[in-house]
Amino acid sequence: MKVALDAQLTVGTATGIGEYVRGLAAALRRRGFAIVELREPGLDPWRFDRRVIWDQVLLPMRARASGATLLHCAAGTVPWATRLPVVVTVHDVAWLEAQAHARAYARYYFGKFSLARYRRAAQIVVDSTFSRNALLRLLDGFDERRVHVVYPGVAEDFAALVRSAGDRRTILCVGTIERRKNLEVVIRALQQLRGARLLAVGPHTPYAEQCAALARSLGVADRVEMPGYVTREALLSLYAECAVVAVPSRYEGFGYAAAQALCAGVPCVVSDQSSLPEVVAGDAPIVGVADVDAWVAALGASLRGDDDPRAAHLRAGAIARFSWEAAATGMEAIYAAAAQPTR
Repeated sequence: MKVALDAQLTVGTATGIGEYVRGLAAALRRRGFAIVELREPGLDPWRFDRRVIWDQVLLPMRARASGATLLHCAAGTVPWATRLPVVVTVHDVAWLEAQAHARAYARYYFGKFSLARYRRAAQIVVDSTFSRNALLRLLDGFDERRVHVVYPGVAEDFAALVRSAGDRRTILCVGTIERRKNLEVVIRALQQLRGARLLAVGPHTPYAEQCAALARSLGVADRVEMPGYVTREALLSLYAECAVVAVPSRYEGFGYAAAQALCAGVPCVVSDQSSLPEVVAGDAPIVGVADVDAWVAALGASLRGDDDPRAAHLRAGAIARFSWEAAATGMEAIYAAAAQPTR
């Protein structure tokens, strides 16, 4: 089977979806699939107008010209019209449930417009049971047998990471710094975590300045660092050296940072919201999203270097659960169903 894979979000500053596309493409090729990665390097996918041009004009043209059996829209957006059967990965429905602060045109395009396109997809893939349930609530009457949970894989360099003893100081947060990431709860916890620092790496939105202002008002600005996007090598070094990874988000369709931490053997603390309890599956502390005292207690344990005797076992389980081979195996059956002619 020849699959056209939307790889535009691997261009430029690749975040979670770029990681998803790269890992899935490699695993599918190992299983014998002919994967045609579709991208336009000269088109910035983080500019809204360029993204729409790619999704609605260039992507269907490139897919048709590729000779593929089907099109996998791996970034959650789907062309208005395409002649190929479509498999779409819906990573989350945050644009409909957690992005009220965003611009109206972006909320419409990534929200209601995309939701209407999902109804035409041959098959839908979601990253978690949480996301599946959220999507089906919005797609009233949609055939739930066409919506499949396939956990994304975590790259092998996280599974192979050699940890230091941990610096007993750094609380690492990874991902775009936006409102739903809820960094303020960790900033507030810093007041009671003497000597600890928050290092939040990822692209900025206006929310980053709000976090900086909060840190200044609480007197912890010298212990909050937001350097922006970092290279892959730098990110791996941070996972190797930090004391703990914090994922305090109010909304995550999957929670890549938590899965990466588990596979890397890094202590991790997550909020009790959305998919995060599902992703850690009891293998990391889960605390109330706004409970500052609970965050202080959970993060403090990791900062002290308290050992978990199950650590090696938990890491091995996470590596197996979030392998790209497992993801590609699940995708194989979905592609086969999508390629079958409808009657």
